[in-house]
Amino acid sequence: MAWDIVHRGRKIQVGVERSVTADGQTIQRDFVLHPGAVAILPLVDAEHVCLLRNHRVIVNEVLWEVPAGTLEPGEAIEAAAIRELAEETGYQARHWRKLLEFYPSPGILSERTHLFVASELTAGTRHPEADEQLEPHIVPWSQALAWTRDGTIRDAKTLLALLWWQQQRLASGGCEPPG
Repeated sequence: MAWDIVHRGRKIQVGVERSVTADGQTIQRDFVLHPGAVAILPLVDAEHVCLLRNHRVIVNEVLWEVPAGTLEPGEAIEAAAIRELAEETGYQARHWRKLLEFYPSPGILSERTHLFVASELTAGTRHPEADEQLEPHIVPWSQALAWTRDGTIRDAKTLLALLWWQQQRLASGGCEPPG
């Protein structure tokens, strides 16, 4: 197996991997190297969550999403989560809990996303990056769940965050899951 980087971007690298199968066929795969990301489920209170309306140029749609962002070089995962929540929503959180890690598209992308839940939020000033077109909204939990069922929410990390947290709520008798 051999691979080459064919493009170096500001946040990612694009590569081509070549290998030979057991029957002697040469195959080529394109891939994207990504430094990793964080995603945050901000719980405003027991019945409300903060979601973003985010214009995604690549799919030419405005999507409902949880706050998220790319890790900076050398940045600690928890620090990235704190930074992204503040940049995109203005919130600071008193309590943080890492829920899980996942690969959004491991067939082509090396990105590992670290999912957190943030609670006991204090409002502050947003500082979105210049290329971000997003609007934070306080959404009732019941509405967010309805949107997971009716297709309004189509972003994978957001679906995972909402449905995982709801499963934890149900497993703990409808209360906030133990810390």
